[in-house]
Amino acid sequence: TKTRMTFEGAGDFEPNNHGGRNFHFGIREHAMGAAVNGMALAKLRPFGSGFLIFSDYMRNPIRLSAIMQLPALYIFTHDSIGVGEDGPTHQPVEHLVSLRAIPGLLVFRPADANEVAETWRYVAQLKREPAVLVLSRQALPTVDRSQTAPASEITKGAYVLVDSEGALDVILIATGSEVGLALSARDELAAAGVGARVVSMPCSELFDRQPQAYKDDVLPPSVKARVAIEQASTLGWHRYVGDGGAIVGMHTFGASAPLKMLVEKFGFTPDAVAQIARERVAAARDN
Repeated sequence: TKTRMTFEGAGDFEPNNHGGRNFHFGIREHAMGAAVNGMALAKLRPFGSGFLIFSDYMRNPIRLSAIMQLPALYIFTHDSIGVGEDGPTHQPVEHLVSLRAIPGLLVFRPADANEVAETWRYVAQLKREPAVLVLSRQALPTVDRSQTAPASEITKGAYVLVDSEGALDVILIATGSEVGLALSARDELAAAGVGARVVSMPCSELFDRQPQAYKDDVLPPSVKARVAIEQASTLGWHRYVGDGGAIVGMHTFGASAPLKMLVEKFGFTPDAVAQIARERVAAARDN
């Protein structure tokens, strides 16, 4: 997962080098999670990494991190159906919602390199909470922060990345690799005269802790047309989009195909999202 520490002196933990910082666990997710917990108990700041699909094998130690209030960090890559060439067996669908269901666990799915850096900055100061970093397999574009809100806003869990230029007609809420998709859909909507706000929601747990005034500022109750976009199970998104909203997500397992074919098959394209947004706007106006 390219999380190996390479600074001078980091080294590998081996029989003849107990000072190495990198542990090679092999295919032992459960053991890795347990060892991470043990190191956290010893006041180290450990992390373990693997593919998101295999977080299933780490569920017990991750759950124990939350119960024991340990500042352990779990890093999972290959986070969506974008792992097309590996087939549906390696494509996580239900895993994000299952991790979000663990009390006391912070689940971050950052949208670009800047959000990743700010997430690291935030989790490094945690004392009694474990966190999960969920990252993509594919390279993601870096959002031009001169045109958007700063990535430091991730500490609030969700924030207005880009607002509509005129009247606000619809809100697009996305995480991770789908934030770029939401930005492209916003541009398409703007060209058609539809005002769209893009909200990046890297950590719903942190957003839920915010004062109601802030949550209403990001997701105004008066704007019923909302679309959530995430390449995963739709469970849980209804509390953000409401009855008048829509969710572009997964209702089945993935498929074996290249990424381009998968996003078209499952509706993760700017055209498809923009069309759903227009339908939600029309429905809101009719009501």
